Amino acid sequence: MQHAVGAPLPPPHQPGHGPAADWSPAGQHPGHPGPAPAPGFTGAPVPPGVPPTQVPHHAPQHHAPQQPPHHAPAQPAHHAPVPPTPDTTGHVQLPPGGPVAMPSPPPAAGATDPTATTLAVLLIGPAGAGKTSVAKYWADHRRVPTAHISLDDVREWVRSGFADPQSGWNDHSEAQYRLARRTCGFAARNFLANGISCILDDAVFPDRPVVGLGGWKRHVGPGLLPVVLLPGLEIVLERNAERSGNRRLTDEEVARIHGRMAGWYGSGLPIIDNSQLDVPATARVLDDVLARSIASPPQW
Repeated sequence: MQHAVGAPLPPPHQPGHGPAADWSPAGQHPGHPGPAPAPGFTGAPVPPGVPPTQVPHHAPQHHAPQQPPHHAPAQPAHHAPVPPTPDTTGHVQLPPGGPVAMPSPPPAAGATDPTATTLAVLLIGPAGAGKTSVAKYWADHRRVPTAHISLDDVREWVRSGFADPQSGWNDHSEAQYRLARRTCGFAARNFLANGISCILDDAVFPDRPVVGLGGWKRHVGPGLLPVVLLPGLEIVLERNAERSGNRRLTDEEVARIHGRMAGWYGSGLPIIDNSQLDVPATARVLDDVLARSIASPPQW
């Protein structure tokens, strides 16, 4: 399986290590004279018994270390190890992200607190259902680290060449939707592998299971907990009217999407009608729904 994390970075340079620290004239190719001496440098005195012709007059000489007595063999020089610099930032190895397993049912002694449990949640709903607002609020008020991953935000990472579905659903817009879902899935798996919960939001249609729920299950894993947010049509129309840019749809498109979302009734997935609920109240209901989903995961 390919991991979203990169290859380990090279270790930081430390004093006394690296190519510059190991370089010396003696390490050059045999017979190469080395760099010319600085002006005024006369070189080291020639040791007794060495013919002057064996010492090039232009090569700098180094003082030979004092040799030990003849009865003691010369020992190679040892360099003391250089301790690591305490303030150096090295590469932090992260656990690779894998498919999210089905959550374990809580013990019979007590119910699981969803606000303190690492979860992967998929919030489904039409445009104007309040998915993004509820997901952000829910992620902000949990007792464990939690990330919010919005499919629309990831789709809009594409700037030049963005395929806007409002301009027509075609191969390019569908390909970018699939790419965004896969990118969100990789991100969710990596967050979860490192102890950070995730909530993803997407307008998943019940009549397209391969692209919708089936795609999310492939990208994240069977432990993903889907919840449908489905207020009444009049509420969705009001909220959509407050949007701007390419997030705002026509009333006809909103009504068509809402009608398709009604297919989730009878699907077995938990559905929250937040027509009369504000964002904090909807987030509390979401916690209650997730507690039941952990105890008895939905079949999807």
